[in-house]
Amino acid sequence: MELRHLRYFCTVARELNFTRAAEKLNTVQPSLSQQIKDLEREVGVKLLERSNRKVELTEAGEVFLKEALLSLEHAERGVQLARQVAQIEKDNLDIGFVPVAEMKIFPYIMPNIRAHFPDLKAQFHSLTDAEQFAALRQGTIDIAFTRYPDTSSDFDSIKIFDEPLTLIVPRHADVADVPALSIKSFEGRDFVISDEQASPQLFSIIHEFFKKTGVKVNVVQHSTNILLNVNLVGMGVGWSLVPAYVIPLLGENILVKKTVEPLPMIGLYVSYRKDQKHQVIKLILKVLKEKFCLDLF
Repeated sequence: MELRHLRYFCTVARELNFTRAAEKLNTVQPSLSQQIKDLEREVGVKLLERSNRKVELTEAGEVFLKEALLSLEHAERGVQLARQVAQIEKDNLDIGFVPVAEMKIFPYIMPNIRAHFPDLKAQFHSLTDAEQFAALRQGTIDIAFTRYPDTSSDFDSIKIFDEPLTLIVPRHADVADVPALSIKSFEGRDFVISDEQASPQLFSIIHEFFKKTGVKVNVVQHSTNILLNVNLVGMGVGWSLVPAYVIPLLGENILVKKTVEPLPMIGLYVSYRKDQKHQVIKLILKVLKEKFCLDLF
């Protein structure tokens, strides 16, 4: 039994007229009649009652019609999905990100992408949060990894995880041997703080933290990227609060110091356009769901 037999039968069942059905199918009536006879022979039952005046479905034909329509629907969906995958395999995927994604996200999603879509070319774009959301709207990136969600109705934004900030100080700081520092000991210290334009969420979290605790520090440098924070601390310029993912990047001239009181947390979000149908994004969400136990769907 072939799909064309099912299409022919469904058309005849819909028209209840062989002449009209043949016209719809761009075939001739004798050929159509023969195809229906072949189908009935294979099924083993009569599906249509024919006379000179009318064509009617038998009881078996009515049951068979429902299943035939479902089979054609599933076949069509299979064709569409296959075409989508084939198209995706030829496409690029443009990924926007903030630095934490390089260490905490890409090592998990990229092997899966390469395994399922070996011909896909992934392009990476290191952008600020605001730049990523603008690029999503413009369609120049397909997915974004940001420090805060966009509440626009254009996007779906999902929190992947929260990570704590951590205090780093120069190795030869006067507090080097103190097991855990009170936040009160931050008072009057020189600090390197992330720039508001470059890292608005991190800047806001730290600013609100100092405001809430009443601690006043001496900001000696605003840093435009997290590695500059690290390097300046290593050079003895001051202390800094950085996301915990930075710890593996620290050199021998930097110490991570525990604090008596908890430090703030900062989130990481994945965002994409609601109208996005890219199959690779579905795969990314699946990997993130499994790795970080997300309640996505």
